[in-house]
Amino acid sequence: MERVWTARYPPEVPTEIDPDRYGSLSGLFANAVRRFAELPAFINMGETLTFRQLDEHSLAFAAYLQQSGLRPGDRVALMMPNLLQYPVALFGILRAAMVVVNVNPLYTPAELRHQLDDSGAAAIVIVDNFAHTLEQVLNDVPVRQVILTRIGDHFPPLKRAIINGAVKYLKRKVPPYRLPLAVSYQHVLRAGRRLDFSPPLIGGDDLAFLQYTGGTTGASKGAMLTHRNILANLEQAKAAYGPILTLGHELMVTALPLYHIFALLVNCLLFVEMGGCNLLITDARDLASMVKAMRRHHFTAISGVNTLFNALLHNVAFRGLDFTSLHLSVGGGMSLQQPVADDWHALTGKHLLEGYGLTECSPLVSGNPYDLKHFSGSIGLPVPSTDIRLVDGDGNSVSPGLPGELLIKGPQVMAGYWRQPQATAETLKDGWLSTGDIVTVDQQGFVRIVDRKKDMILVSGFNVFPNEIEDAVVRHPKVLEAAAVGVPSDESGEAVKIFVVKKEPSLTREELLSHCRLYLTGYKMPKLVEFRDALPKSNVGKILRKQLRDENR
Repeated sequence: MERVWTARYPPEVPTEIDPDRYGSLSGLFANAVRRFAELPAFINMGETLTFRQLDEHSLAFAAYLQQSGLRPGDRVALMMPNLLQYPVALFGILRAAMVVVNVNPLYTPAELRHQLDDSGAAAIVIVDNFAHTLEQVLNDVPVRQVILTRIGDHFPPLKRAIINGAVKYLKRKVPPYRLPLAVSYQHVLRAGRRLDFSPPLIGGDDLAFLQYTGGTTGASKGAMLTHRNILANLEQAKAAYGPILTLGHELMVTALPLYHIFALLVNCLLFVEMGGCNLLITDARDLASMVKAMRRHHFTAISGVNTLFNALLHNVAFRGLDFTSLHLSVGGGMSLQQPVADDWHALTGKHLLEGYGLTECSPLVSGNPYDLKHFSGSIGLPVPSTDIRLVDGDGNSVSPGLPGELLIKGPQVMAGYWRQPQATAETLKDGWLSTGDIVTVDQQGFVRIVDRKKDMILVSGFNVFPNEIEDAVVRHPKVLEAAAVGVPSDESGEAVKIFVVKKEPSLTREELLSHCRLYLTGYKMPKLVEFRDALPKSNVGKILRKQLRDENR
């Protein structure tokens, strides 16, 4: 498709980027800490890490990993919420030429077991709140090293003791666990400072992340994102929004977890490259604490999902904040609703700019331009150096104006799925990534999603795949068959609803949901349960999820 959208770019936005400006993420990091050494890089719970401190801590972390027997290319899992420890470990792993495997800390043992086993993770860095989950699977996975941290490990001694004690004993948020071979995060930093570090050679084609996603085919897979993939997407994001950002003067409110690819790229890496600061929100569900933290700082940017923006708009304290410094508000992960966008603009004077991406694209594919004059209802314009095609069910290009499946080509497109050549071949053909989303493109190049080719459910910006839900449900001995679909939800965009045919009449909703909690983390849990005598099926016996979904729209 001709790149008609470049004519709609703001004048300062280039049509092409240089994906090889930096040779690796380590090179980008080295440049940032050299230029912005004394500026704040991350703030969390009132404590600050400057770029210089981040450099020193991550170097010690990298040296420890290197001298502990790990090698370039080894996978190291990160399992924690937004804490100062996250960027230290992140850049330490990358500097040691190892591969980051981001893990949702709310995973069940079954989910954690799969990801650690599939990735072949040799080590894991985990906050003690979730150590009990790791204990249950450690004997089943290849992890050889466990680095254990606590919430307050980067705080001054007295504050550290108070915070860690309160989390463990007053709030009871650290369930009992036994990991006798684990080493403490603080020990790692102390030991690492005394060790030599030999900077490894890192190329653009080397893996930086195994970022797990259900992908476009439904099975849990690791998207292989190289240093060049991530650097290219960072340059694309900077090209699209950099003209309204000032080097060394930005503060981004980071409520989305950094283990999510959207926040990792747009918040963490982009703002590090620009000398900006991330205000890390550890628990975005605690709106009172979040707003209190925002009140202390002149924040200039914020990213989030529709549900977060909606919750903030209904918070009295948030509505009383000073928004004069704010000039970038970005929504991603799920569809942005017009009432939320309109209310945001009315309150802050700034438009919410909706973007679109896929884990397989590092993740940014498109975004609304920063000079937008009104809510567009679209996912914006493809970012620089990105090509798109729209095809029908047979792979033929569709006529202009007609809907088709969105295919993407660009330097941000993943190298493939980890150890899944068949899934890679199905999704990547001649460099074109099949998204599974049905879209239209208008004359200016604005892209609008009209349907999903696949049955993925989007809950608060996180992918939930029906196969996984159904697999958990049918494990119950009283279940004959089941189907899972997404239904509209004011709270989360979509919610999971399951349709169940009983094998035994005594099965109850409560019994079934208790069973599901053994296999599914919170956001994947069914919110609605409907028992039926039979499920609609095709002539070959396939359950017709689309029919069930259409009945509930």
